[in-house]
Amino acid sequence: MSALGHRRSRSGAANDGRLSRATIACVAIAGAGGAIAARALLVRALLVKLRHDVRALNAGDFQPVLSNYAGDAVLQFNEGEHRWAGEHRGTAAIGRFLQNFVGAGLQGDISELLIAGAPWRLTLAARFDDRAHGPAGQELYRNRTILLARTRWGRIVRQEDFYEDTQRISTLESRLTELGIEPAPVSDGPVDA
Repeated sequence: MSALGHRRSRSGAANDGRLSRATIACVAIAGAGGAIAARALLVRALLVKLRHDVRALNAGDFQPVLSNYAGDAVLQFNEGEHRWAGEHRGTAAIGRFLQNFVGAGLQGDISELLIAGAPWRLTLAARFDDRAHGPAGQELYRNRTILLARTRWGRIVRQEDFYEDTQRISTLESRLTELGIEPAPVSDGPVDA
């Protein structure tokens, strides 16, 4: 220490307690790197969870997917002459939507996930490809979808589905009717898997 109480660096220059530009730059780079790494881990964790839930859905259990929605969530699906058309408000309605998905024998996969926003208010965009096969193994339906979801504290509050070809959904509905596969009954109560 010098007589004035300042520390001296190895080179003998006085240091008045301020950080050097190099130190500030290193801290900023480390912080940015940590934020990028945390964001990448969040995307990976969400993708693992959503893929797990979709595997359960494919096996006929829609409750893991349904548990991701807030009680007042809205799922907006394209209009048309099919059982999934329109706005599905609340978990009972979304449960019926998912019950119809399972009842139709639909299977899906999430291949990509993009996120934006703060963790307590995320926007997610997922590529979801779905398909259905008839009793003899014939392909009834295949489509590609982008699911756009907005969350609040880890629960989906609004979801909109955008399909590559919406006419394929109406064609699937016709095929399901021919096979005698009826839509889930409408009720106000909770829907069981």
